[in-house]
Amino acid sequence: MGPLSQFVEHHYRHFNAAALRDAARAYKAHIASGQKMMVTLAGAMSTAELGLSLAEMIRQDKVHAISCTGANLEEDLYNLIAHEFYERVPNYRNLSDEAEQALLERHLNRVTDTCIPEGEAIRRLEGAIMQVWTEASEKGESYFPHEYMYQIIRKGLLKQYYQIDPKNSWLVAACEKNLPIIVPGWEDSTTGNIFAGRVMEGKIKRSALKSGIDYMIYLCDYYINNCGNTGIGFFQIGGGIAGDFPICVVPMIEQDMEKDVPKWSYFCQISDSTTSYGSYSGAVPNEKITWGKLSIDTPKFIVESDASIVAPLMFAYILDW
Repeated sequence: MGPLSQFVEHHYRHFNAAALRDAARAYKAHIASGQKMMVTLAGAMSTAELGLSLAEMIRQDKVHAISCTGANLEEDLYNLIAHEFYERVPNYRNLSDEAEQALLERHLNRVTDTCIPEGEAIRRLEGAIMQVWTEASEKGESYFPHEYMYQIIRKGLLKQYYQIDPKNSWLVAACEKNLPIIVPGWEDSTTGNIFAGRVMEGKIKRSALKSGIDYMIYLCDYYINNCGNTGIGFFQIGGGIAGDFPICVVPMIEQDMEKDVPKWSYFCQISDSTTSYGSYSGAVPNEKITWGKLSIDTPKFIVESDASIVAPLMFAYILDW
C-alpha cells in the first residue's frame, strides 16, 4: 500500500470514514474476483477534475463502464482544451448580483467556485463536434453522444488546444479503452442544447443522434453479455439520472423482459442527499432490494459526504497510492 492507502487504513475507523474504508476494501475485492464495475458520475465531477484519479482507474481496468450526465461528458473535454482559461472564484458565496452579471459579460459560466470560459471551451468543442455531426448527417449515420466525443479525440480535432496532460482526462482514457459510456438525459447539457439548435436551423439532421432509449437497449446488451454468473458492481458518485437510469437495467431485464440475470453484485453511493426528503438519490441501499436491483447478499455501502473529497480518496486506496 502507498502512503494515502495506509493513511486511510490507519485513520478511517468510524462513521463515514469507516464506510469509505469498508467500501474501498470491498471494491478492491470485487475487482480481484474478476467481476466488472460501473461508475456513475453526477454533479460537476469533471469540472472538479476527477480525471486526475478516475483516468488511472480506467487505465488499470478497475472501471469497465461509465454512466454520466451530459455535463460530465463535455466538461472533461472542456477542461482538457481550456484549462488555462478557467478562473476560480473562492469567494463565490459572497458574490453580488452585479458580480455575477460581470462574469456573464466576460462569458465565464460559473460552476460553484470555477468558471468555464465560453469561447475557449464551449465554442472550441462546438466547432469540432459540428464537423462530426455534419459528416454523420450527410452519410445518414447515427451515433451516441459519447461516440461523437470518441471520434473527436481519435481524429485529433482538438489536439492543438490540449492544455493538460491527456493522462489526466478520464474521457481520453475511456476512449483509449473504448469503454462503454451511458449518457442518459444528454439533452440536458450545453452540447445537447447546441445540437437541438442546429437541428432547428437545418444544419444537421435529428437522425444523426441516438436517444436515451437506444442507450437503455445498449446497456441491456452490455449487462447481459458481461454480468456472468455474479453480476456487475455499481459505484455511484452523487445521485440523479446518472445513477437512477442504469441501475434500472436489472429489473427491466428480469421483470419486463422476463429473463434471469444476477443482480448488481456490489453497490456503493457517495451522497449528501437526505433520505427523509423522499429523494431517490438519498435512498438507502436496502430500498433497492424491493425494486429488484440489489439482492440481500449484495455488499452495500453509502458514504454520506462530499464526493469531490471522498471519490479521489477511495480511488487512491483502490489504486494503492
